[in-house]
Amino acid sequence: MTNTTRTLAGLGIGIIAGVTMAWLDGPLGETLANLIQPLGRLWLNALQMTVVPLVLALVVVGVNATHDAATSGRVARRAIISFVLLLAFGAATAALLAPPLLSLLPRDPALTDALAATLQGGTASPAPNWSDWFVNIIPPNALAAAAASAMLPLVVFALFLGFALPRLEASRRQLMLAFFQSVADAMIVIVRWVLLLAPIGVFALIFAVCARSGLAMLGALGAYIALEILLYTLVGVLVMLIAVLPRRESLLHFARGIAPAQAVAASTQSSLASLPAMLECADRLGYRKPVSALVLPMAVTLFRITSPIQYIVSASFIAWALMIDVSIVQLAAGAALAVVVSMGSVGLPGQVSFLATNFPVTQAMGLPIGPLGVMLAVDTLPDVFATAGNVTADLAATRLVDARSSDASPDPGR
Repeated sequence: MTNTTRTLAGLGIGIIAGVTMAWLDGPLGETLANLIQPLGRLWLNALQMTVVPLVLALVVVGVNATHDAATSGRVARRAIISFVLLLAFGAATAALLAPPLLSLLPRDPALTDALAATLQGGTASPAPNWSDWFVNIIPPNALAAAAASAMLPLVVFALFLGFALPRLEASRRQLMLAFFQSVADAMIVIVRWVLLLAPIGVFALIFAVCARSGLAMLGALGAYIALEILLYTLVGVLVMLIAVLPRRESLLHFARGIAPAQAVAASTQSSLASLPAMLECADRLGYRKPVSALVLPMAVTLFRITSPIQYIVSASFIAWALMIDVSIVQLAAGAALAVVVSMGSVGLPGQVSFLATNFPVTQAMGLPIGPLGVMLAVDTLPDVFATAGNVTADLAATRLVDARSSDASPDPGR
């Protein structure tokens, strides 16, 4: 049995046990929740302690990987620009649509009270005004920002550090990169150890919530999954439109052309495993082989359009469930951070990626991170739609770069 399956089992058992206790004996369920919930909080603390060094290392290494790719030629630079713009588009779409879509659903006060009582960080930080947010983007003390888990200033510092490393002597740069890569690898090892206890941690968290709120949490998680699937699908369709409009290509022709790669993505739930099918689809669609041979492997390495969507949806769901109003400034901070963090975390395993990216984005928006422990367990369910969306965006980005490079030399390095 995989750890994902065990975690889902822990979630299911926790829901059944918690709902049963809420139905049979509410006061006893409250007592048991108070006894069990510290296990969930302890598990969350163990996960959270790795986030600051992991995010710092991932951003530094990710910036340098992007820099190295960009220096390989004009086509590579165009690809990176396309990736960033499409990621920003996905994040902006999620930020604009997720909160109003969630607001259409009724919110159960019992769920809000149960989450606030059960999960770590039950209160949100006050929403900053625009001037304070802008001034605090650059930290006066990077160590203080790390100690306070102020993720947006920390990531900005990591960006400066990442862009500075290519200016160093090659040997010293490689030494620094090896250090940060080692930090990231060590943090991933710790996260994997902690994730071995995910069934227990998730059981403790979901039991405590359900024992206090009954079935309300189950319905809320269903809404979260449905919203993710809806936005993955919507952004996939919009990205296809973006790809075909510059050349007035038929949307149906493009959709048929990428269908085989989407089928592989849905069956394997892996963009990397879909790469051969994507290359074949690009060839059938008439993309220039030097372009697709360069852009698609880069896309698999650096680009995952559904990632920032998922981060924003998760944070918006927490705000909705806890009845917290999220300001435009908070959404802007979350969207900007989501784009940066997503490019540094593409190669991470699924559950590790969820924690390393959702924690900083949620925290940067001033929201409590406690509910993420439960959401980790169910986030594997929309993976089919997420992978299909990523493959769609990879081929769309290749189409944009191919159209832009049609008048250039066939050598992608020029």
